[in-house]
Amino acid sequence: MSAESVTAVAPAGPDTSGSSSGGRHLGLALFVIAAAQLMVVLDATITNIALPAIQTDLGVSDANLAWIVNSYALAFGGLLLLGGKAGDLFGRRKMFQVGTAVFTLASLLGGLAPNESLLIGARVLQGVGAALAAPSALALITTTFPAGKARNTAMGVYAAMGGVGATVGLLLGGALTDVLDWRWVFFVNIPIGLAVLAGTRTLVEAERHPGRLDVPGAITGTGGLIALVYGITRGGEHGWTGGVTLVVFAAAAVLLAAFLYLQARTIDPMMPLRLFKDRTRSGSYATMLFIGAGMFATFYFLTLYMQLILGYSPVRTGFAYLPFSFGMAMAAGVSSKLVTHLAPRLIAGPGLLVAAVGMLWFATLEPDSSYTAHLMPAMFVTALGLGMSFVPMTLGAVSGVSHQDTGVASALLNTAQQIGGALGLAILSTISTSAADDKLPEAAGSLYRGLATKDFALVAKAGDAVTHGYTMAFVAAAAMFLAGLLVTGFAINAGRQQHTEGAAPVHMG
Repeated sequence: MSAESVTAVAPAGPDTSGSSSGGRHLGLALFVIAAAQLMVVLDATITNIALPAIQTDLGVSDANLAWIVNSYALAFGGLLLLGGKAGDLFGRRKMFQVGTAVFTLASLLGGLAPNESLLIGARVLQGVGAALAAPSALALITTTFPAGKARNTAMGVYAAMGGVGATVGLLLGGALTDVLDWRWVFFVNIPIGLAVLAGTRTLVEAERHPGRLDVPGAITGTGGLIALVYGITRGGEHGWTGGVTLVVFAAAAVLLAAFLYLQARTIDPMMPLRLFKDRTRSGSYATMLFIGAGMFATFYFLTLYMQLILGYSPVRTGFAYLPFSFGMAMAAGVSSKLVTHLAPRLIAGPGLLVAAVGMLWFATLEPDSSYTAHLMPAMFVTALGLGMSFVPMTLGAVSGVSHQDTGVASALLNTAQQIGGALGLAILSTISTSAADDKLPEAAGSLYRGLATKDFALVAKAGDAVTHGYTMAFVAAAAMFLAGLLVTGFAINAGRQQHTEGAAPVHMG
């Protein structure tokens, strides 16, 4: 659920002077791109803080609560590559405008949603908008800002939005939910989106490229992933051998097989399979899949633990995450310097081990654990480990890529993180619910019932069972980080990076 900005090679764009937009317009152009990036990144975390309030207000089941997070991640991750291709074909500025408009409209619908189905639908639409807008933002920097100081400053601000967005999302989500209502975590995007749309005339259109959209690839790939996540969720709730569950898994297998077949045969594939021939690159994608799986779950379960078990208010929960943001920023800064001295696996490997230790620390949580002695240090340790992993994974994904594939290679890494997060959250929420219900049937429902009726004996019993479920999810998340460590050790064999000049930040939403 985090969104960090890490260093990756930017897709090259025409070296425009930027004069066509005029120097006095460059500040406004930078605001437009930075605000759009902030909006997309912020939305990955702002909703997390509001989850308990949404669940109570709309009566969302435990199984469906994860879909409020996953629907956005699946649509965003599943359509990111298609969005990048659409920008190439139809114009980056045009797709940036369309994506921002769709995202803003979806935010309005999400804020007005009267039930969970329409809210999840609005989240899907938000993901579609983000997938159209995000890939174009980076290319528009290269076409709008002249090479040199102006472009470097723009890249730096863009990078900062990735890191700041995660923290701002947590703090703003808490404040809005506490002071106003959970619906304002969606409404807040509307003025930002409208301001971005009004300012897009200051952006310089990028050169268009020939080709065509891989719509069949987008339908089979995204459809297969949604079926897979739904199958995992339904299997945990209704049993793994149920007829509907087996049919959904079969559909996922057919759709994903069709996707790979189409990618191998299509002239302009959404996901060029040639990118996976390089061992280091494939290893980087696989590792990022595991990182996303563990990291999404960390935010999800910690938010529920702090609000439901410890009784934190939404705004206090947002501030409680600050050590995570500090640890991630510190470690990313250190690792970006280490990549010129050490091979990527020698940085990412120890980082993943540290992150797994942090997860196991979370796995020792009790219903009355202390924030200062337990939560805060575990958060910081986990963040340090993850921050050490992002930069080398990104460089591994884009090093040695041909000029034409640089953009898609970077986008694939973002896709791997989003898809990994959705799959991981589906698996871990299933583990958590099963473990809690083994200790006390309908544990989460009992907790809500106890809180509503002030039955403190039931609250204590249910809180213990629900906490046990969360800790089992953290153990599984640690296993995912260790799986990423194994992939890093065996698959990523790139040497140290001689230089990282010209690198540009890529949103790791």
